[in-house]
Amino acid sequence: MQDKRTYIMLSYCLMIGFWASAFPGIRVGLEDYTPQHLTLLRLLSGSSALILLAAAVRMRLPEAKDIPIILLLGILGFSAYHTLLNLGEETVSAGVASLLVTTTPIFSALLARLFFAERFGAAKWIGSGISFLGVMLISLGAGNFENTAAGMLFILLAAICESIYFVFQERYIQKYGFIPFVSYAIWGGTIPMLFFLPGLFEELCHASIQSTSSVVYLGLLPTVVPYFALAYITSHRGSSEAAVSLYLTPAATLFISWVWIGEVPAFLSLAGGIITIGGVLYTYRKTKNTICKLE
Repeated sequence: MQDKRTYIMLSYCLMIGFWASAFPGIRVGLEDYTPQHLTLLRLLSGSSALILLAAAVRMRLPEAKDIPIILLLGILGFSAYHTLLNLGEETVSAGVASLLVTTTPIFSALLARLFFAERFGAAKWIGSGISFLGVMLISLGAGNFENTAAGMLFILLAAICESIYFVFQERYIQKYGFIPFVSYAIWGGTIPMLFFLPGLFEELCHASIQSTSSVVYLGLLPTVVPYFALAYITSHRGSSEAAVSLYLTPAATLFISWVWIGEVPAFLSLAGGIITIGGVLYTYRKTKNTICKLE
């Protein structure tokens, strides 16, 4: 039992640390890569490592009937999420992007209500309203609104895609185990990104070592390890326990972004982020069956 608690605590630390580092890492990668090529190189790096892992542990393949839904979840949770997030971070700072992603549990709750008839009471409606008020303040503090509006929309769309992934993943985690399922999903997310393979080699040749190293780091660590950790916690404690990581990630992101790339968010964006997180916490203060995410 003590070992289990230790593993869960370690999983939280890995999630928060690696997810938080992903947001500034994306900003560094975007200096030399397009959003699509960044996603492709990131997923190729992660997929290659997972193929080696799968061969080492003799990972079984998913059942044929589950492949279409796993492929769809991989596209939403990895192809779409990462590409939309990259597009958003072209104009939105890493810290603000991490704050916007905290809307994921709100979207998850709405989807759970729609597909699984989960009760969406007054607390959730009030919390949702508070959170989106926070998003408005974030947008006001993000600088030139005309320049950042599209980027913020991309990030909110990314949060919706990730919400769908997390709402429907639990059944397959229980069936296959957290490491096989996450591996299947990442491979599924990599396949459609191969459409953008033309031009990647040219960018790779001209990119700085810093940018390329950042993208490979994103693929080997933030793309793989936090998803394993999240799935592990979900399989042992349920998705509501895993939600804690989402509330701590922005704070860690702001610190890492300041140290790594020198980004300091505006006070209004920080205030909006606090309000957004407060709204999410209010929404789930008494909820026992939360379905959540992270980066």
